[in-house]
Amino acid sequence: MEWTENVTGLQHIGIPTEDIAAAAEFYHRLGFETALETEHEGGKVMFLRQKGLTLEIYETEKAAGCDGAINHMALDVKDIEEAYRYVKGLGVKILQEITELPFWKNGVRFFIAQGPSGERVEFSQYL
Repeated sequence: MEWTENVTGLQHIGIPTEDIAAAAEFYHRLGFETALETEHEGGKVMFLRQKGLTLEIYETEKAAGCDGAINHMALDVKDIEEAYRYVKGLGVKILQEITELPFWKNGVRFFIAQGPSGERVEFSQYL
């Protein structure tokens, strides 16, 4: 499979917040609807959708609260193992190895790499 065939698009954008209720209210007022509410490591996590855009907002004790507050963007991939081999083969720094979470219907597997400006790029596969 060619690399570009493995990536199917933007899966979500991750935004940390210290007040998930206020963040959810703000995005709901912009027309986003809640697609999933869950918890991870004791904190609340919400995925909000509007048309083809999904936001992941999650509680943290220390959100940036300034320009650059978006934590990561996640690319949707068909085959996480192939994506990992490809990205690692580019010599890119891997910030988090392949991890599985029980989000969505059957779970999700992902890993996080670091871009050239320090940005976090998540590669994620719905199971």
